[in-house]
Amino acid sequence: MGMEARPKERAESASREITFLRMKGRRVKDILIEKFFLVNALSAILILLGIFSLLFTHAYPAMRELGLLEFFGSVVWNPTSYEKSRYGILSLIISTMMVTFGALVIAVPLGVGCAAFISEVASRRVKEILKPAIEILAAIPSVVLGFLGIVLVNPAISLVFGISHGLNALNGSILLAIMSLPTIISLSEDALRAVPKTFKEASMALGANRWDTLVRVSIPSALSGIIASIMLGMGRAIGETMTVLMATGNAPALTINFLDAIQTMTATIAIELGEVPYHTTHYHALFVIGLVLFVMTFLVNLVSDVILQKYQEVER
Repeated sequence: MGMEARPKERAESASREITFLRMKGRRVKDILIEKFFLVNALSAILILLGIFSLLFTHAYPAMRELGLLEFFGSVVWNPTSYEKSRYGILSLIISTMMVTFGALVIAVPLGVGCAAFISEVASRRVKEILKPAIEILAAIPSVVLGFLGIVLVNPAISLVFGISHGLNALNGSILLAIMSLPTIISLSEDALRAVPKTFKEASMALGANRWDTLVRVSIPSALSGIIASIMLGMGRAIGETMTVLMATGNAPALTINFLDAIQTMTATIAIELGEVPYHTTHYHALFVIGLVLFVMTFLVNLVSDVILQKYQEVER
């Protein structure tokens, strides 16, 4: 009996040891995964702080020399003037917000409507055609869209509104709306598809038709995801460079007329930074524009996070 018990005890001991080693291996794996994600999160924060510190250190000499009033209290941007250099960026900020707002006015109803159609109405075959087409639209380079804005949208705007040329804020808004559509459509469609079927079935059971269910149930339930898609599309519009550089006319003047030529902050940096002498006031002033653009993008993301958090708290 003792001889038979020993192999059994050894087997149980080996089994316990194997179980212990497996549990230890899982704990080590979990710790390594946790550390990996922690390192990635800290790296993202450090990169963000590094970008901010780089922009601030290069922008500070111009802010110290000219003062913030010169940048935000003037609408004239003319650093190469023979009489007196002017560094007012207010017109550039307003121009950037103009094309961004115009793009959202066009892209939001189209994007959300297209997402609702794909999610709630379209057949499987239509979905298989539309979704790859939207992904292809996202893959078009911005310089190609800018070229299309010059050769197609430009003469169309000129003809419709009876103006000499169509390189203006409206042209830039249309092109930025096209660039924002894939982001808004894809994320909004995912949010609408994530709405539980029980919500829709309950609405239909109460006598609502498909349109009422979409407007009063599906879209409100997916509103957090739709807001996130709009904010990401807005971030894409604010930071776009090549398209607005080619299609908006590049006239740094204060205007609120979408048929006037404008110049955005990103276009100003792209045009002038490659040719300006290093460590001059003009050079550091361009970094002030970059810093303002960075802060604007950060605030857009911050506001979107606050809105999403409040909406999720209301849902709970």
